[in-house]
Amino acid sequence: MTQSLPGQRPAQEQALTGRGRPPVVVIGAGPYGLSVAAHLRAAGVPVRIFGEVMGSWRHAMATGMFLKSTPDATDLSAPEPGGRLADFRRVHGEPELTELTPIPCDVFVRYGQWFQKRYVGEVEPARVTAVERAASGAGFLVRTDDGQETAAAGVVVATGLNGLAHVPAELRHLALEGPGPGAVVSHTSHHTDLSGYAGRRVAVVGGGQSALESAALLHEAGADTQVLVRERTVLWGMPPDLARPWTQRLAKPASPLGTGWILAAVCAAPGGVRWLPAPARLLLFRRALGPSGGWWLRDRVTGVVPVHTSRRVTAAVVRGPEVHLEVAGPRGRRETLAVDHVLAATGYRLDLAALPYLSPTVRRAVACVPGSRAPALRGTFESSVPGLYFTGSLAAPMFGPMMRFVAGTEFAAVRIARHLAAT
Repeated sequence: MTQSLPGQRPAQEQALTGRGRPPVVVIGAGPYGLSVAAHLRAAGVPVRIFGEVMGSWRHAMATGMFLKSTPDATDLSAPEPGGRLADFRRVHGEPELTELTPIPCDVFVRYGQWFQKRYVGEVEPARVTAVERAASGAGFLVRTDDGQETAAAGVVVATGLNGLAHVPAELRHLALEGPGPGAVVSHTSHHTDLSGYAGRRVAVVGGGQSALESAALLHEAGADTQVLVRERTVLWGMPPDLARPWTQRLAKPASPLGTGWILAAVCAAPGGVRWLPAPARLLLFRRALGPSGGWWLRDRVTGVVPVHTSRRVTAAVVRGPEVHLEVAGPRGRRETLAVDHVLAATGYRLDLAALPYLSPTVRRAVACVPGSRAPALRGTFESSVPGLYFTGSLAAPMFGPMMRFVAGTEFAAVRIARHLAAT
């Protein structure tokens, strides 16, 4: 049953209010999809949201993982006060989380489910299979895998990183039917449980949070684990200082993404990032937050799991039950590493071609950011196709790195809902 705040109409009742027009369809029920839907329904815009609530967080994160962000940077965007992570904890009688408290992924999933019941109402689990322009030229026709066809006044793509996992060509060819837990190579997003690798030799390729945390979990589950990092060093975050003097706060102001003037600026004004030249935006997108591990993870990796820096996989071949990796090391040294499984913690690639539900006609009509395959967006998050919006990570090359994190939900949801309510 949908819960409501005092004085708030139930979310499902709000879903029935509108202007007699077709609904807006939101694709994805993660932090961005739920936030957009909550604001649309609060504005009286009819909306249907398709997807599994917090699906990626439930199925693309291994058991035992924590969020890298702090509690203040982990709030979904509610249309009125009372929907923060701290509110969820208080309602359930759970202790408040601080900057010194890593947030378990399962806590964040429960928070998202609570938010959905409180602000969004019904989420339809059907998978969207096609988004086409309506024959009239106005709006869209949305099809789902349960046979439904829905006329939509607008479509908001909020699928996060789903389908965008990147496995380098040097590794991808090892799995003829595609990388996955049952193949000799997989991506970190393919796993909910790493305990099945106990007793096996696993090479983790990558140097960011997902690589380092996966390596810790594999080691703790009994796997013979080592990490191959391209960079010369592994970067670690610093424990938050809750009592920084004003001189340090001035020199390095705080932001949802960390300390420093650049991060503070892009978080305070994502709309300003959009006015930068495309090459500058892409450089900011790629380098503002490089690979690093959370400060709380360091003791579980350093001196515990072998981490080899300045290592690059140049070739890989399957020989019997083993995978043999050709690895280029420092000073031109080359070595061969034999393992049972390769776990690629190699990030994601933003590519509209990875959204198979967009019809070829719609996809071709979406203008991209020069130098990338991500959509070019207006200040309202609308693409070059009227009525088609993109948010979350796919919007990061336009609005900056905050769109890669939950902290960007407020900026995005308010603008998308305001524009759709006015059209």
